Amino acid sequence: MKKAFFVSCAALAVLAAPAFAEELTGTLQKIKDSGTITIGYRETSMPFSYIDDSQNPIGFALDICDKIVDEVKATLKLDKLKIELTPVSSSTRIPLIGNGTIDLECASTTNNLEREKLVAFTHTYFLTANRFVAKMSSGLKTIDDLKGKTVASTSGTSNIKELFEANTSRHLGMTILTSKDTAEGFLLVETDRADAYVMDDILLAGLVASSKTPPAYAISTDEFAVPEPYGIMLRRDDPVFKAVVDRATTKLYTSPAMAALYAKWFTSPIPPKGINFNFPMTPEMQKAFAHPNDSGDPKAY
Repeated sequence: MKKAFFVSCAALAVLAAPAFAEELTGTLQKIKDSGTITIGYRETSMPFSYIDDSQNPIGFALDICDKIVDEVKATLKLDKLKIELTPVSSSTRIPLIGNGTIDLECASTTNNLEREKLVAFTHTYFLTANRFVAKMSSGLKTIDDLKGKTVASTSGTSNIKELFEANTSRHLGMTILTSKDTAEGFLLVETDRADAYVMDDILLAGLVASSKTPPAYAISTDEFAVPEPYGIMLRRDDPVFKAVVDRATTKLYTSPAMAALYAKWFTSPIPPKGINFNFPMTPEMQKAFAHPNDSGDPKAY
């Protein structure tokens, strides 16, 4: 993640200083002292961060974090660096970054200006829109169709915030339910406890593709807001660590390896069921990879 042009000269000078080992602070000092980097992951955010049949965390975001770990290891001149994986949820991820329990959150977290007041993000690795999924038989196609319906979204997400805002501004009179994660949210629709589930479109695509009857569900074309960026989350006010993380992502995103990594998770069969998202890289994503950007403002893309 080599976003050198966004990092202060002072931060880069620290990385290059001969006495670097004596000048370590923040997250890098913590990692050096413990010999461990702690990564937060999600259990159901396919294909970004989820567990396979053997309960091993895998996914697109975790593959990116592997490259970050390599850069941290090289920067600290470590022969080995232990990776500790910690499951997080939408409600625990930001507090666990803030209190130092995890060093990176490698999942499917939206980078927005509000969250940037609490945490930092590295360069964007995906752009997604907030939509809803419903059963084909329901006939629900637009946001206005949700009037008077029972609609679910996951607590602690930007999705549920936008759902509440739409409910108020459009006078829809929805009954809004909360779920702990994407799997539970989709289950509410599967079992008819909710008419629709609101979440990032790419996550909805994964839920539908891995369901028992994919043709029985449809994702809305209507979106609650313009596409928003995903980023790897890390602590704020730690520019030296962020410089290392940004250096690793810039190296990856601007290399030919990025197209192969994207194809691995979005246009190829993935474990554990061999489903294929068939979600080719958009022009906006190509631009974001060619010119790495960590902005939480959707207008920047």
